[in-house]
Amino acid sequence: MTERIVYFNGEFLPESMVCISFRDRGFNLGDAVFDAERTFAGKIFRLSAHIDRLYRSLEMVSIDPGLTPHEMKDITQEVVARNLPLLGPGEDYWVMQRVTRGLNVVGGELWQSTGPTVIVECTPLPLRARAPMLRDGLDVFTPSLRRVPPESLDPNIKSHNYLNLVMADLEVRDRSSHAWAVLLDTRGYVSEGIGSNVFFVKNGEILTPNAKFVLPGVSRAVVLELAAGEGIRVHETDISPEQARHADEAFITSTSFCVCPVRSYDGVSLDGDGIPGPVTRQLSDAFSREAGFDFVGQYLDALSA
Repeated sequence: MTERIVYFNGEFLPESMVCISFRDRGFNLGDAVFDAERTFAGKIFRLSAHIDRLYRSLEMVSIDPGLTPHEMKDITQEVVARNLPLLGPGEDYWVMQRVTRGLNVVGGELWQSTGPTVIVECTPLPLRARAPMLRDGLDVFTPSLRRVPPESLDPNIKSHNYLNLVMADLEVRDRSSHAWAVLLDTRGYVSEGIGSNVFFVKNGEILTPNAKFVLPGVSRAVVLELAAGEGIRVHETDISPEQARHADEAFITSTSFCVCPVRSYDGVSLDGDGIPGPVTRQLSDAFSREAGFDFVGQYLDALSA
């Protein structure tokens, strides 16, 4: 076995044999939703929570994948199992389910489509590429683009429409080797970054944007649970850029990073207590215990691999 296996519309195929039509609405209209998990030592973390969120997205955009959530979970676990032999030492997978509305109907109306396209795939986590960010902390910048407001597209839909976030990321990419874009919403408050939620610590308490204006990540939910268990008070609230710049520490959560410290916000250093800060470290350690896996060590080990 030398090639990863993908689930594609009822079949398990080598990646090179999976071909998406240029008429697929996920390709030409971004008319698709997805979700993403990661493995720890080859085991998928919080799969049920991710599948539940996938099916909420599917329901909100009126796409029927033709599979039950239980079937989608089984397929996902089978994809990972088939690909485990290809993992190198210390590696883990990023795992994704992608569901499009299907193909446009040639000669039909734009709203018409064939049955859905369903893909479940995995790829090794970018451990070596992202390890310096986890070690040193991110430099967060506010791009000029604002996050699409909930009045235009509900952020709780994890869709293939990532262009807003991609353009924001490209805008800040050259400002630092550890640059990370976190957009403001249209009201001028901090919202989210590409595939990530942001948290700020002030006087030992945590501030994070209100879920109404961001896609609440599964890793975000894990951190909220852990903070409650650690006795750390959390406020889901509007956060101004000024508040962000004056935070004692900050971090982001994402499926791949889990918990990643932030060392500066718009050029203002947040590393007064070192990187990571004490609350970030406390929650990062708690996340590792919850996962039963030292994800920070995994990233740092990749630097010497």
